[in-house]
Amino acid sequence: MSHDVRVPILPESVADATVAAWHKQPGDAVREGDNLIDLETDKVVLEVPAPASGVLGAHQVKVGDVVRAEELLAQIEVGGQIPKSPPPPLLQRGEEEKPPFEKGGLGGFEAPLAPAARRLIKEMNLDPQQISGSGKDGRIHKADVVAWLDQRERAAPEHDPDALTLTVETPAAAPSLSGDASRPEQRVPMTRLRARIAERLVQAQHNAALLTTFNEINLRAVLALRDQYKTLFETRHGVRLGFMSFFVQAVVEALQRFPVLNATLDGDDIVYHGYFDIGIAVSSPRGLVVPILRNCDQLSMADIERGIAQFGQKAKDGSLSFEELTGGTFSITNGGVFGSLLSTPILNPPQSAILGMHKIQERPIAENGQIVIAPMMYLALTYDHRIIDGRDAVQFLVAIKETLEDPARLLLRV
Repeated sequence: MSHDVRVPILPESVADATVAAWHKQPGDAVREGDNLIDLETDKVVLEVPAPASGVLGAHQVKVGDVVRAEELLAQIEVGGQIPKSPPPPLLQRGEEEKPPFEKGGLGGFEAPLAPAARRLIKEMNLDPQQISGSGKDGRIHKADVVAWLDQRERAAPEHDPDALTLTVETPAAAPSLSGDASRPEQRVPMTRLRARIAERLVQAQHNAALLTTFNEINLRAVLALRDQYKTLFETRHGVRLGFMSFFVQAVVEALQRFPVLNATLDGDDIVYHGYFDIGIAVSSPRGLVVPILRNCDQLSMADIERGIAQFGQKAKDGSLSFEELTGGTFSITNGGVFGSLLSTPILNPPQSAILGMHKIQERPIAENGQIVIAPMMYLALTYDHRIIDGRDAVQFLVAIKETLEDPARLLLRV
């Protein structure tokens, strides 16, 4: 009896996937639930589990192939009992037992690895037995591998030429087109995510009338409020108090006043959304992703901070789901975490507006006739001028400025 291993049903917005890696080879014994293959889409990396226990048959697709929903990947032959791992050989006197590696070690141990962690461990030829996993059931995430590498680097003597570093070796560069060895070139195909990002950015530029308006905000009051309550907040809610929760709540308040910025254009119709699903741009090892924080008007600041922290961890682990990346009525991106002082963000279609946050920088401003030093941030709002007038966009940005410069407005809703 055989069981088919097929590409899972993909969401409506995803047409196909690319085979990223096979983790089991033909003839390998597999157990139900084992990860057989990673499929990379333009949103997430999907793990395809074994539907049954048995022996894996021939691969029907190879790494790099493009596959569609329900396409056959392989078959699992079910019948005989899965062979047990052979007992470890008896140690001779004076020998020490070595810990098993991810695959093929003593006892056939296989560490539970997230896809991004598995790739990094394979690239650097690491022993996953030495790495502690922070995920469920000891699952090792990429962040765990990086933390372990960082610890090893700090512990390694500076003069040791074999000391482990954080640098991941890359394939040797291809010969330059000119043949000059001092000017090497390397051709690397774009990932599905990067290709999708490129496609959507070009789509936004071609299909919308983009315009950006700017303002600046004095964050002295927010910083003071955060410094006063951050310890109590973290103790009570189990999550640190950042700046994004202030901005999300200020954005929701402004969207309620100017609902056209929460709307989308559908043909000749404007669709006004009565809910506030905010996309939070997050950097991941695969590129920029925008998971969606749903119903933000119903969330407390602790709920917002908790949701954003979970998105950040999932982005690092490559475990964001399709549902978490689909939809959204408005987006926020924070280039300030990378040091950006000012930029013009690009829309995330089909949304009609996006807010860009930037670096907080102390600089002199005029206040009540005096020159004072204040923590200032530039805000940028890019919007689709086809449905949003400049007046609404400017007033929307002013509403955010006024709310954050006087955070009591969030409590009083004024």
